[in-house]
Amino acid sequence: MIKITLPDGSVREYDSGVTPMDVAKSISEGFARNVISASFDGTTIETTTQLTTDGSLTLYTWNDADGKKAFWHSTSHVMAQVLEEMYPGIKLTLGPAISNGFYYDVDFEDQKITDADFKKIEDRVLEISRGKHEFKLRPVSKAEALELYKDNVYKTELITNLEDGTITFCDHDTFTDLCRGGHIPNTGIIKAMKIMSVAGAYWRGDEKNKQLTRVYGTSFPKQKDLTEYLELLEEAKRRDHRKLGKELELFAFSQKVGAGLPLWLPKGAALRDRLEQFLKKAQKKGGYEQVVTPHIGQKELYVTSGHYAKYGADSFQPISTPAEGEEFLLKPMNCPHHCEIYNVRPWSYKDLPKRYAEFGTVYRYEQSGELHGLTRVRGFTQDDAHIFCTPDQLDEEFKKVIDLVLYVFSSLGFENFTAQISLRDKENRDKYIGTDENWEKAENAIINAAKDKNLDTVIEYGEAAFYGPKLDFMVKDALGRQWQLGTIQVDYNLPERFDLTYKGSDNELHRPVMIHRAPFGSMERFIAILLEHTAGNFPLWLMPEQATILCLSEKYEIYAKKVLNLLENHEIRALVDNRNETIGKKIRDAEMQKTPFMLIVGEEEEKNGTISIRRHGQEGKGNITVTIEEFVAIVNEEINKTLKVFTV
Repeated sequence: MIKITLPDGSVREYDSGVTPMDVAKSISEGFARNVISASFDGTTIETTTQLTTDGSLTLYTWNDADGKKAFWHSTSHVMAQVLEEMYPGIKLTLGPAISNGFYYDVDFEDQKITDADFKKIEDRVLEISRGKHEFKLRPVSKAEALELYKDNVYKTELITNLEDGTITFCDHDTFTDLCRGGHIPNTGIIKAMKIMSVAGAYWRGDEKNKQLTRVYGTSFPKQKDLTEYLELLEEAKRRDHRKLGKELELFAFSQKVGAGLPLWLPKGAALRDRLEQFLKKAQKKGGYEQVVTPHIGQKELYVTSGHYAKYGADSFQPISTPAEGEEFLLKPMNCPHHCEIYNVRPWSYKDLPKRYAEFGTVYRYEQSGELHGLTRVRGFTQDDAHIFCTPDQLDEEFKKVIDLVLYVFSSLGFENFTAQISLRDKENRDKYIGTDENWEKAENAIINAAKDKNLDTVIEYGEAAFYGPKLDFMVKDALGRQWQLGTIQVDYNLPERFDLTYKGSDNELHRPVMIHRAPFGSMERFIAILLEHTAGNFPLWLMPEQATILCLSEKYEIYAKKVLNLLENHEIRALVDNRNETIGKKIRDAEMQKTPFMLIVGEEEEKNGTISIRRHGQEGKGNITVTIEEFVAIVNEEINKTLKVFTV
C-alpha cells in the first residue's frame, strides 16, 4: 500500500500502481469526469501514470491553470498532426502551451500556410478529436529517438542534448511526437479550436538560426467558451490603451525621441498630475515627506546597492564624463538615492520612522521586441516611497502601507484582487543578496501582516526582488485579466549595504528596516491598465474634462461662457464647444472623448438660468434640465461616492 496526500491535507491509502484517474474516481465519479491532468510531488504526470511511492497528488480540471496548460499542450499535438497531413515534408520543432493557448514552431520549407487554410486545419483538428484518441506516453532509447527523427535537424538537436533513459514519446491516433509529458486523457475533450495567427520565430529564439513559422492557436472544452473568448478579445481591442490613448489625446510616441519613451500630451499630463496630487494628499496625511533625486547617479551608487550586478548588463550603459574614470548611470531605481538621503544626518530611534516619497523617473533598457505601449517602456515614473523604521515598528508600518494601497484601489474602481506573497526560490538562492536570517525575518513580517489584514493571499516562490520579499497586489480588470499593481517590499539588505544606522534607546547603533512601496507601481503602466479597465471612462474625479458645454447656436456663447465660469468657481473642469458644427456632431465628438456630462444651452436655458444635461453613453434616455447649483451638487455627490477621504 502507498499513502497519497491530497491538497486538503487528507491522506488516503491505495494499492501500489494506482493512477491519478483511479484516485479521482475514488473521490467522486463526477469529479473524475472533469479531471484532465495531474502532478505528483510537484512534477507533472499523466492521469494514467502508475504511482508506486508515497507522495502528494494534485488533480487538475479545466478550471485550474495547470489543467489548461495540459489541455492546450495536448491540442498542439493534434494541430501538429494535421499540419503534417496537410503539408507533407514539413519539420516540426516545439509546441508548448502559453497564456491563453499554444503555438507550434514549424519549418514549412518551400510551403506556406495562409489565412485561407485556417478553417480547414481547425475542422480537421476537431474531426480527429472526436475520435477520442488516448494520449499515451512511452519511454524510448536515444538511438530509437534519433532514428525516428533522422530527417529532422530540430528534433535531432533536442534529442542530442537529452540523456538516454529520460526520453519519451507521446502517441495519439497515428501521430507520435517527442514530448516529456503533461497531457489530457484523450482528444475527445477538445470541442472547440481556433488558429489565432501565424508569425515568424527564430529556432530557439536565436536570430542567427533559421526563421520558422509559429502557428498560434487556442482551444476549449466547449464551443461556448471559445465564442466568449473571441468576444473578449474583440472587447480588449476596443479597450486597447494605445488606441484609447490616441483617441483621447493622452500620450504619443516618437521614433525621433526614442522607442519606449512616451510623450505626455496636455490631457495626459493633467491626468497624471491629478493622480499624483491624489496620492500626495493621502501620503501627507500618512506622514510622508516629499524628496526629489537626480535622473542619474554615479555607477558606484548602483554597485553598492547591487542593482548594477543584477541589471547592469541589460540596462542603459554607463555615461562617461570628461573626467577620467568617472561614470554615471541613468537611474534604474530610486531606492539607492533615498538611502543616501537617510544618510545625510544621524538619527535616533525617537526620529523613526522616516518616510520619503518621490515620483521618481527611472530608466531601464527593455528589448525593442518587449516594448508595448505604456505597459513596457524604457523610461517610467514610479510613485516610490521608502520607509526607514525600527524592527518594532515594521508590522505597524507595513499594515499602514496596505491601508494606503487599498484606498488607492477603492478610489479607482479596482475591487477584484488578490495579494501575492512573493518569496525566494526554494532551491536557487544565488540571485538574492543578504543572509538567510534577514530573509526569514522579512518573509515572516509580510506573511503575518497580510494575515492580520485578512487579505486574500497566494504564495509564489521565486518571485521576490533580489534584495527582499514582496507583497504584490494582483488585480483583475473588467475583462478578467490579471495585472500586478502595487507592491510592498521588506528589505533588511540595503540598510546593511549603505551602512544605515540609528541610535537606539540603549545608546547603541542599530540597523533600520527598509520598506519599499509603490501603490501605482509606475504611472505609465497604471494609467495603461486603468484605461483598459475603464475603457477610458475614468472615475468622474479623474476625467480630463468633466463636462462639455454645447451651444445650440452662436447666439448663446455668452451664456455658455457664464456657465463655464460658474462651474470653474466650483472646481468643475469644463470647456465650451463653440465650433460652427451641428449639435449632433458636437454630441458625437463629446461621446468619443468619453466626456461624462454634455451641457446643452439654448434659448430656454438662457432664459431660465438652467442647463440641459445629457450623460455619456445614455443615448435615447432623454435630457434633464437643472440649475447650475443642482448640477454642481450632482457632480460632487458622484465624486464623493468613489473618492473617499484617506484616514490614518
